[in-house]
Amino acid sequence: MRADLAPQYDPSRLDAAQYARWKAAGVFTAHADRTTRLGGSRVPFVMVIPPPNVTAVLHMGHGLNDTVQDVIVRWRRMAGDEALWVPGTDHAGIATQNVIERQLAQEGLTRFDLGRDAFVDRTTKFVAETGGVILEQLEAIGASCDWTRTAYTFSPELSRAVREAFVRLYEAGLIYKGHRVIHWCPRCLTSLSDEEAEFADERGELYQIAYPVAGSPSRSLVVATTRPETMLGDVAVAVHPDDDRYRDLVGRRVVLPIVGIEIPVIADPYADPAFGTGVVKITPAHDANDFEVGVRHGLPMPVVIDEVGAMREGPDAHGRVSESLRGLDRFDARARIVALLRASGQLVNVEPHQHAVRHCYRCDTVVEPRLSDQWFVRMAPLAKPALEALRAGRLRVLPERWEAVYVNWMENIRDWNISRQLWWGHRIPVWYCDACGGEPIVSRDEVTACVQCGGAVRQDDDVLDTWFSSWLWPLSTLGWPDENARDLTAFYPTDVLVTAPEILFFWVARMVMAGHFFMGREPFHTVYLHGTVRDMRHVKMSKSLGNGIDPLDVVRLYGADALRYTVIAGLGLGTDVMLDPTNLEQSFAPGRNFVTKLWNIGRFILQNLGDAPAPALADIDPARLTRADAWILARLDAAIAECDSALGPARPTHDGRWTSGELYAGLRLSELVESARRFAWSELADWYVESTKPRLGGPDADVARAVLVHAFDAALRLLHPVVPFITETLWQAIAPRAADEFLARAAWPKRRAPEGDAAREFELVREAVGAIRQIRAEYNIAPGARVAALVGGAEQRAGRVLADEAPLIGHLARADVSPGDGTGDGGAAAHAVLSDGSHVRVPLAGTIDLGKECGRLRGELEQLATLRAGIEQRLRNERFVTRAKPEVVAGERRRLEELTTRAAQLTAKVQTLCGG
Repeated sequence: MRADLAPQYDPSRLDAAQYARWKAAGVFTAHADRTTRLGGSRVPFVMVIPPPNVTAVLHMGHGLNDTVQDVIVRWRRMAGDEALWVPGTDHAGIATQNVIERQLAQEGLTRFDLGRDAFVDRTTKFVAETGGVILEQLEAIGASCDWTRTAYTFSPELSRAVREAFVRLYEAGLIYKGHRVIHWCPRCLTSLSDEEAEFADERGELYQIAYPVAGSPSRSLVVATTRPETMLGDVAVAVHPDDDRYRDLVGRRVVLPIVGIEIPVIADPYADPAFGTGVVKITPAHDANDFEVGVRHGLPMPVVIDEVGAMREGPDAHGRVSESLRGLDRFDARARIVALLRASGQLVNVEPHQHAVRHCYRCDTVVEPRLSDQWFVRMAPLAKPALEALRAGRLRVLPERWEAVYVNWMENIRDWNISRQLWWGHRIPVWYCDACGGEPIVSRDEVTACVQCGGAVRQDDDVLDTWFSSWLWPLSTLGWPDENARDLTAFYPTDVLVTAPEILFFWVARMVMAGHFFMGREPFHTVYLHGTVRDMRHVKMSKSLGNGIDPLDVVRLYGADALRYTVIAGLGLGTDVMLDPTNLEQSFAPGRNFVTKLWNIGRFILQNLGDAPAPALADIDPARLTRADAWILARLDAAIAECDSALGPARPTHDGRWTSGELYAGLRLSELVESARRFAWSELADWYVESTKPRLGGPDADVARAVLVHAFDAALRLLHPVVPFITETLWQAIAPRAADEFLARAAWPKRRAPEGDAAREFELVREAVGAIRQIRAEYNIAPGARVAALVGGAEQRAGRVLADEAPLIGHLARADVSPGDGTGDGGAAAHAVLSDGSHVRVPLAGTIDLGKECGRLRGELEQLATLRAGIEQRLRNERFVTRAKPEVVAGERRRLEELTTRAAQLTAKVQTLCGG
């Protein structure tokens, strides 16, 4: 006995249980020995999840990103690939350390009160208790990850990979320790890479300050700066070598305001004669460009701002920071210094200035350029093969516009600062011996004694940038550095990397470089950069801004499929997804409505199948198929073709390189959704299901049932990657299934045969039905009232089709249909001409109140005449035509044309119905 479906789909009752069945059956688990790389029959298809922070909770950005990935991997699993989606989390150095430090602050403590070992122990315990929650939450939205391969960047296995990478790069001369100006966060107390110090436009002030020429008090050089607090660290002022205005001053000295010491005037091309006065102050310890000037000229580099952003004298800065400024926060000191300059008459001018200021990407504190010893990776040698991979067509970036951004960054790449002054993270594997002062010891293993003198050693205090472990993610999660690991052999390189554009440099480009250096080739062939989830004001959703949406709230209210359908349907390639956090019902109505419609289609089919399984379509004699059957099967083939085109090629087909025709094809997921939706709703449900109702109790019920189940089964397969829960539930219901049989690993549908005459003939039937429905609507005929209709073909074949299908046309259009030549008895009637010249005539006498309808039509004609007269008068007015905006005049002309067309249509109706 076939079980009936409930009147409404209840995701809260069904979805979690369905996910548990998938997991228990190992549906998402990939097997290395089944891949072609290890002698199996299946082509591997691999994706790695962008690892969320281990302490994170699910937000809409994750909801979008992981749904996109899941759509792709479910498609490839159904296509027969050995599909692997690797999940995992990132230890997130700065972010996680900040969480623990906030906890300590609430207890009145700092990390320094605990000490390093106790702090790391506490963080480890916190992560063990709370980390990974986000991965559990991903199950609620249907993520089909291989949970048996869940990875963590701070696990022993991945930590081994991090050390191996550091040592190999060091041995290759690509890691070095440098003394230079870096980005420093005074809040997180750590250095940052260029990418982690993010620009934000701010309104500040530009201060013009006079530096008196020593020995010539009447003459000054005026410099402009946005950071007057750094002037305490000035060691020179620079002018361009070719700037004639200052040629006589090069080699002389000026007096540094407030400090009172003399500093030289130097010539350097860094100074731009066309900008401002052409004179720049040089502060090597607090500006990266000034540092380069300082190196070229052998200048001292006094530090005047400490690690917490306070004014303090560092090395070589004796006497530069006065007692009144010492200890002040840099911004408080700025105000004090400006006041001192104003009092001394050396503040020439202050003007508003819009400029880009770097902020810490984690805590948003204004970054301080700071001279420091840090570890760096030489990036230019690594960037070269990563750039060549794109240009050779082995790597593509979607949307196309991001390729230029990738190229620009690679061509202008700077060395990567990889050391962080944190306690949570991978400790830099370098040890020092203070006893003999020998060379630093760089080792894969723990070092307990100096290899030269046997003395005690100490490990470098710094940890590695979090991204240093993340750039190894496609390698380390598959077993690298064990180059014989089965997963590494079977599944590397991976295929598609799905992420957001903002980490193109942080992560994506670095992974490409790491893949080439450590494995000899890029780690994936496609980078898919999706848009951002924004509110209706186009502001990026953020918990801190209060405009976010909790995906789990959406799942609880409407189900995971409603969320997934909505975000994918709204995701054009490279476009943002717009959602209203104040109106979830409206935002997720597209998904909720579609899921409801799909459920109702399934209920109708199940209610009409009977207890016995429907026969397979292959067992039906093709001669028994009706035009409607042929049409829906042709529409199914078209839908499959459209979905395949939208998804595109899964991998390069020409020797690992994308051809020009493939390069930007595919992964248009919103088009996949629309093609599958249109087939299921507009063609299968609205046309074919309706057409089968009279047949399901008749002699060819077996044919109708076979085609209906085949078409619905294929629709569920096309939709499954997007709405997996409801499609799996319906698929299990429409036919008997084995315990280990799941739609999630059923075959992706394939096209059957070219469209035949029968399918094309049914289009004429649909046109006739549409014409009668349009007449009913135009003349306000009650939905329940039947009408008479005459249909006639433009030629013999069309006439035969319309005559054969008259009962079906009548059923679909609520009409009593009979063949006719369209002339009728001359009484009032509505006419329609079909695309091939065939015609439809609906007599109206007795169907509508002709007198009332004629009155309505004449009244509407009078209104149109009044509107047209008003527009014509305006257009005859020369002042209006010449003075109004051109688009306004054009709009009036378009409106007049529309009213004229409508008037002609109404006049024809009046002549037909009312005799003129």
